[in-house]
Amino acid sequence: MRAHEAGALHGQAGDRGPAWLRRPDDVDALVPQLWARNVSKVDGVVTVAGESVTDLAEEFGTPLYVLDEDDFRTRARAFRDAFEGCEVYYAGKSFLCVATARWVEEEGLSLDVCTGGELAVALRAGFPPERLALHGNNKSVAELRRALEAGVGRIIVDSLEEIDRLVALTAETGREAAVMVRVTAGVEAHTHEYISTSHEDQKFGFSIADGAAFDAVSRIVAAQRPDGGGLRFLGLHSHIGSQIFVADGFEVAARRVLRLHARIIEELGVVPPEMDLGGGFGIAYTTQDDPRSPAELADSLLGIVHAECRALDVAVPHLSIEPGRAIVGPTTFTLYEVGTVKSVGLDGGASRRYVAVDGGMSDNVRPALYSADYSCTLASRRSEAPAVLSRVVGKHCESGDIVVKDEYLPGDVAAGDLLAVPGTGAYCRSLASTYNHVPRAAVVAVRDGEARLILRRETEDDLFALDVG
Repeated sequence: MRAHEAGALHGQAGDRGPAWLRRPDDVDALVPQLWARNVSKVDGVVTVAGESVTDLAEEFGTPLYVLDEDDFRTRARAFRDAFEGCEVYYAGKSFLCVATARWVEEEGLSLDVCTGGELAVALRAGFPPERLALHGNNKSVAELRRALEAGVGRIIVDSLEEIDRLVALTAETGREAAVMVRVTAGVEAHTHEYISTSHEDQKFGFSIADGAAFDAVSRIVAAQRPDGGGLRFLGLHSHIGSQIFVADGFEVAARRVLRLHARIIEELGVVPPEMDLGGGFGIAYTTQDDPRSPAELADSLLGIVHAECRALDVAVPHLSIEPGRAIVGPTTFTLYEVGTVKSVGLDGGASRRYVAVDGGMSDNVRPALYSADYSCTLASRRSEAPAVLSRVVGKHCESGDIVVKDEYLPGDVAAGDLLAVPGTGAYCRSLASTYNHVPRAAVVAVRDGEARLILRRETEDDLFALDVG
């Protein structure tokens, strides 16, 4: 079949939609599993923790990320409690600012960061450095030095060059580096290629299959100094991908990683005290998604690890996980104002309705990057109009600037209406850009009927601050 030049997003007929999308009985109703706990509709207007989106739009403008703070804290506690006895690291790459770092610390979670910039945010928030983990496949010497000087609790090493850099830096600074080795278990997670991270042909980690992971551990063990200092080996780290709903990939990965764990004990005489299972737990973006609760995830993952440790006759290491999306993703929706509505005729008599909003791929690049699906609702009023299959698009100069590929919206949606897109807490503001010189949107946290800015909207002055011409 001949592909559309603008990509798969443009390939299907405009009046049918995907097979999983059903015409709603009530186009005004919210689908509860897609929204934060404190989101509802009052007379057709979306409200969050007592604040209406019409008031939020008037005060803070649009586009606007609206975050339910209580929902964030509740989800963080749910992972902490379900994985009692384990270490839960919030994956900062999903969304991180000073406020969220403080919420993570207050709810008793640890925090992982993957660049010097994310580390800087954590330190600015006063996050305890011993509860920080530093990721990244290409950490610079400066980033590693700052991590050591700050007292970061663990560094997840990703290359032989990084091991050598840490050996040199620990000798230079006299500080010890507690390290884990990121391994690839050869597991193809059931997700998009770009967010599947444990198959062999990708940039992260050391392969178990070709012996690189064991060689990396051997090099670290050889660099440990009996009198302390230098490198201290904590254990193995495995992350198989993102937006994963089934446990079979975790099961295969855990089995392979634990076999390497047992080999390290047998051949190197070292008992790694810890093991990190990574994250990647999925959330509901649309009605086709069926995520598992933290309690269900804990039962499944811990059961897998304990069973495999019994089979290998090794003690269960201290486990850690790294949820990010599963905590922050559902807490946030993005609020847009409609600018234009048009219908375009297609081959065979079909048509597609385009609803253009005042944001787009600058505030949510995931549909363009991953073909990610989202849902949305008319947020500013009630409508009695029949549901019409629509495509919500942005204002950027790209045909792939799509916010929601397919959604049923009232037929009378018009310029000036507000639309809300749920599930935008993770990897939306984090991946945001100033493409076409559109300033990045603000983030508002709402709690107990009060809204406060946690990231202000960028301005044209902010754009010119970097322009030295």
